[in-house]
Amino acid sequence: MKKTLVIGASENTTRYSNMAIHRLRSVGIEVCAIGLKQGVVGDVKIETGLPFFSDIHTVTMYVGEKNQPNFYDYIESLEPQRVIFNPGAENEQFAIRLRKKNIEVLEACTLVMVSTGQF
Repeated sequence: MKKTLVIGASENTTRYSNMAIHRLRSVGIEVCAIGLKQGVVGDVKIETGLPFFSDIHTVTMYVGEKNQPNFYDYIESLEPQRVIFNPGAENEQFAIRLRKKNIEVLEACTLVMVSTGQF
């Protein structure tokens, strides 16, 4: 499966990152999560900082462009196959950098992708 890292995770059930974690888990996708605060969403522990995760296929971003630079090197070090910039998280500068490393970049909604079988 496409082990996925959610960046910008939140325990707040009104946040799209929270909904995405639930939706990904509901279709059997293994999820790792990073947020501003530690917590739990379903069976997924939200980590803080830049923890090591192995075998990440997809990174899905729920962090705005101005807060992304601290994640650039970290995400690249994970060597994901793709990065999804959800609405409000688009970042053309980082997208160009990722493409140069042969990482697929999508400006898309994770929730819609999972719901329509495009994930």
